[in-house]
Amino acid sequence: MNVLLIGSGGREHALAWAISASPRLGRLYCAPGNPGIADVATCVDLDVADHRAVIGFCSENAIALVVVGPEVPLVAGLGDDLRQAGIACFGPGRQAAQLEGSKAFTKELCDAANIPTAGYAKFTDADAAKAHADAQPLPIVIKADGLAAGKGVAIAESHEDANRFIDDCFGGKFGKSGAAVVIEEFLVGEEASFFVLSDGTDILPLATAQDHKRVGDGDTGPNTGGMGAYSPAPVMTEELIARTLEDIIKPTIAELARRGSPYQGVLYAGLMITEDGPKLIEYNVRFGDPEAQVLMIRADREQVLDALEAAASGGLGETQLAWSDDVALTVVMAADGYPGTPKKGTRINGVQRSSGGADVVIFHAGTKLADDGSLVANGGRVLNVTARGASVMEARERAYAAIDSLDWPDGFYRTDIGWRAIEREKQSG
Repeated sequence: MNVLLIGSGGREHALAWAISASPRLGRLYCAPGNPGIADVATCVDLDVADHRAVIGFCSENAIALVVVGPEVPLVAGLGDDLRQAGIACFGPGRQAAQLEGSKAFTKELCDAANIPTAGYAKFTDADAAKAHADAQPLPIVIKADGLAAGKGVAIAESHEDANRFIDDCFGGKFGKSGAAVVIEEFLVGEEASFFVLSDGTDILPLATAQDHKRVGDGDTGPNTGGMGAYSPAPVMTEELIARTLEDIIKPTIAELARRGSPYQGVLYAGLMITEDGPKLIEYNVRFGDPEAQVLMIRADREQVLDALEAAASGGLGETQLAWSDDVALTVVMAADGYPGTPKKGTRINGVQRSSGGADVVIFHAGTKLADDGSLVANGGRVLNVTARGASVMEARERAYAAIDSLDWPDGFYRTDIGWRAIEREKQSG
């Protein structure tokens, strides 16, 4: 079967790498792709915002399945248009994608389905939002309602900071996404990421993962899209996984089906493990990035395409996806200036030399080829150095050894990825 993958980042490189191992794969295309993806797929220049063009490409190239990596095309309804044209799509329709497209939508759904989450209030007026924020205990969480590329969230330690971020939202910093804000209570606990596939009815739980959002060692500095991740997440015990499925995931899938918007694709729950159990922080309607990288290096690659197709077409209840017992860990190498204005165009050497077969894979997140054919940085998060091993410590040692063999003086990375899990390993060992 021929497959079209939508996207250009590290998540999509990891998906392409996994999909390419399927014995059922005919040709794998990616729009637009990146230099790493080009090693396992045919990259095509296709405007994914032009849904007619995407449908036309699928018809011309006998595409049996479209896998949508990022959230923006899903929120724009690409999944609906593909399915209406008779093309299977891995990714929810426009209405179900509001789980990520609107923080308020998710909160309202949590209310309707009695899903545990942080207390909240929604505002479309800056003065009302500030008055509410001023009356709340600190710290307080403020979110732009719509998509903001991971930058529309602030954890305010002071009421002045809260008011400043509210002004940013209503002042246009996040465009239409900031036309409304959601103000939430600050949850205390440990974060974890939980993923399931859904075909609208059946659910297939995937492996757990945990990421590092802060830019600096020791979880310091501003939030980013993610500076590293590891899988599995030790905090997610079998009991917590069962509670998450029963209290959060299943009610969500059932409520969407009741509303006539069955969820088809991957559902990513950002959780806070509190003293009262797991609570939903947010939903994403696509694989996390960089969590996808550690999931794909642990998954049975020959089964990944089958699972994605089942989520898109039905029959997920009869589908299996095996996982390695190994631990996986990825370290994000970012361009100087990230998460502000990253320095682009700097040369990166040694990527091929640093990859080590199935145990060490370097996924491209923000790269391109210069006119002379050299690999250069073309984004904030640029490389995902991903490794697996029998323990978190072994996986981490392999990842950082690969980084040491790279030649990219204009990049930086955290040196403590996996520290929580390693502390647990030391305590249990």
